[in-house]
Amino acid sequence: MAQSPRFHDLKVTDIHKTIRDAVVVTLAPVNGAAEHFDFTQGQYLTFKRDFDGEELRRSYSICAGKDDGILQVGIKRVDGGAFSTWANTELQVGDTVQAMPPMGGFFTELDEASERHYLGFAGGSGITPVLSLIKTTLKGEPQSSFTLIYANKGVHTIMFRDELEDLKNIYMGRFNVIHVLESDAQEIDLFTGLVTEEKCAQLFKTGWIDITAIDTAFICGPEPMMLGIAKALKDHGLAEEQIKFELFASGQPGRAKRRAASLSADAKAVTAKITLDGATQTVEMDRDTSILDAARAHNLDAPFACKAGVCSTCRCRIIEGEVEMETNHALEDYEVEKGYILSCQSYPLTDNVVVDYDQ
Repeated sequence: MAQSPRFHDLKVTDIHKTIRDAVVVTLAPVNGAAEHFDFTQGQYLTFKRDFDGEELRRSYSICAGKDDGILQVGIKRVDGGAFSTWANTELQVGDTVQAMPPMGGFFTELDEASERHYLGFAGGSGITPVLSLIKTTLKGEPQSSFTLIYANKGVHTIMFRDELEDLKNIYMGRFNVIHVLESDAQEIDLFTGLVTEEKCAQLFKTGWIDITAIDTAFICGPEPMMLGIAKALKDHGLAEEQIKFELFASGQPGRAKRRAASLSADAKAVTAKITLDGATQTVEMDRDTSILDAARAHNLDAPFACKAGVCSTCRCRIIEGEVEMETNHALEDYEVEKGYILSCQSYPLTDNVVVDYDQ
């Protein structure tokens, strides 16, 4: 039986700036935690830290390639963001941070003998997991190629600009980058502005990207950008299963707002059986409380990170009963069909529910 993810200590071994308001943090597992941090390209780490007595959790994508031999995350400073500001201004080499093991499904299985064409779209710090994908794929599939469309406000906000140039030189002819800049004019008009559905259609039609040759497309960035890109890809022949998403948690306003608690019979108590780490506890909850909040209110250490339905940290499986999942940006259709839910977004519809975090 699987155990729910737990936090482990990581020591900060290096910090360097990639742009003015973003740092790349290199981490080393300590106290025997190394086995828990063997990541797959495109995955993320969830960190926790107390700020003025309140525990904050934030997820940041791993930017290292699988074969780099190191664990690194990119953290871009967000206005008003307590964790990202602390990481950019106060975190120092030698400090210890706490993180859960790598999670996420923003990748495809690699095959050394394959000859595939991958297309990546990244907006701003959405480059972080895509960089991991690019590095790992180009090394792991020597006959495959990767094209990146990278959207930024201007030249000075391009994270990992030097690393991307280095990759172009190392993998000559197999890796191509198209920078699309919102505010800096470029020689080619098509590369100025926002990456919209219309701009993607132009890139495909004008031959900059041969969409018919693409096997898999990866998209990471704010939701409006991702939806537009996905529609353009589908309109030009890509199937749903060829498109992989990773949505920004920072682009979310927080957990979906719940309707006001009802005073009707619908708000009556629900009996929930929750299995976590091999133990099952029965709790009473109401229909306007999420499964996650009910678990944590009863001192169950249920895993979570974003509370916005963006990551899959709080995933569990519903065994009996029904729930309403208000937001889902993380689970694949096949996972939902098998009964998996995001507990931070799931509210009971039946008088009895049974959920299992260990499956």
